[in-house]
Amino acid sequence: MSGNTPNILTTANGAPVADDNNSISAGSRGPLTFDNFRLMEKLAHFNRERIPERVVHARGSGAYGTFTLTKDLSDYTIANFLQGEGKETEVFVRFSTVGGGQDSSDYARDPRGFAVKFYTEEGNFDLVGNNTPVFFLRDPSKFPDFVHSQKKNPRTNTPDASAVFEYWANHPQSLHQSTILMSDRGIPASYRHMNGYGSHTLSFWNDQGERVWVKFHLKTDQGIKTLRGSETAGLPAYGAQEDLVNSIDAGDFPSWTVKIQIMTEAEAKTYRYNPFDLTKVWPHSDFPLIEIGKMELNRNVDNYFAETEQSAFTPSNLVPGVGASPDKMLQARLLAYPDAQRYRVGVNHQQLPVNAPKCPVHHYQRDGAMAGMVKCPVTGHAANQGSGANFFPNDRAAEGAPVPKPSVMEPPMPLEEDAWVGYHESRDEDNFTQAGELFRIMTEDQKNQLAENIAGGLSQASESAQVRMLEQYAAADVDYAARVKKAIEALKA
Repeated sequence: MSGNTPNILTTANGAPVADDNNSISAGSRGPLTFDNFRLMEKLAHFNRERIPERVVHARGSGAYGTFTLTKDLSDYTIANFLQGEGKETEVFVRFSTVGGGQDSSDYARDPRGFAVKFYTEEGNFDLVGNNTPVFFLRDPSKFPDFVHSQKKNPRTNTPDASAVFEYWANHPQSLHQSTILMSDRGIPASYRHMNGYGSHTLSFWNDQGERVWVKFHLKTDQGIKTLRGSETAGLPAYGAQEDLVNSIDAGDFPSWTVKIQIMTEAEAKTYRYNPFDLTKVWPHSDFPLIEIGKMELNRNVDNYFAETEQSAFTPSNLVPGVGASPDKMLQARLLAYPDAQRYRVGVNHQQLPVNAPKCPVHHYQRDGAMAGMVKCPVTGHAANQGSGANFFPNDRAAEGAPVPKPSVMEPPMPLEEDAWVGYHESRDEDNFTQAGELFRIMTEDQKNQLAENIAGGLSQASESAQVRMLEQYAAADVDYAARVKKAIEALKA
């Protein structure tokens, strides 16, 4: 069709529909007949229009953009999207709240997910992080319990501040992240006005097989803007999403300066903190930020469900030159995240356009629901690999059967127990030093906001939880505990 001629309404099998306003009935007032197959198709599809929401990061917003490399990193990594100044890579970014469901508010006091999918020439690299450089846990076995405690009460189905603080009281390792969450940074004013962090320690390796450890930081060029809890009253639940869509539509493209920290393997062995502990930062004084590029978002999605809702991110989407680390939380996410996407979207979720690589894809995975949805953008072959061999090894390389590429082999991950486990064993439980350092660089107003925000929830917890939390705050800084105690007493007055 062209010009102003409307498209013909059809059923899903492409047959034209004569009337979409009236169902077939036995007489004008009679019951519907069984040959209402067009009606049945509409209702059956409608019943299946939703997929399971994410257990965490359920409420989110996404947009496309570009990452432009401003510093060549070939000395550190063979990753092709990090080679050569000026190199551009398309990205898709999804922002989200973490704890609430799709019915939650964009202005909840909650960490924000900050996930970036880089469509590189050698596959998709997913940087799956948050707007904070640390997290509540260092051991993944505690993650399901943590999320349960932050969700709604199982009986009342309402938020439960008592459970939140009871969990934190039993897990002092959460103190650093909870201090950030309860501070003035706990409610970003918009997705455009917050930083992003890879949070986990990742690795780079170069063409000499030399590895370094890295952390990613994305610093907002719009500046940090946050809201007090009292300022969120009356704001629409979808406010941050609306802000992102409207700013891009208006040509006011948000951007972030991308930086990394680098630590050598030798430095990691003797550093005073476990560099793979997700509850701790690498001090910038020891490992300065190195600017490597700029990320800009400049195109909104055309269909929220097809693109943002079905977008699937996982830390296991790595590319040659970028690898994992001994970070225990990361190691668990390498399994948990792709498993969640297979359950939520389907085993072939990486064939959906928003998730599909923009480079040739050749493998021996076959079949499953929705196989063959997308053709390879380079070869034009069906995503289910057509009539080619479905097993390896085989004798068909000359016919185009895919074969491994040994040159992209990652160096063996060192297992130096005395250095990375034994050395840090007595230091892993230092849950208070960095939280105290964070508290001491806050302004008076920020310290008071922190205490008041904590008091509002902690005052609802049991006396035992209150005592243990105050002990944690005191271990970080005596003034920290004193301010929280005073704020709680003020609420009781």
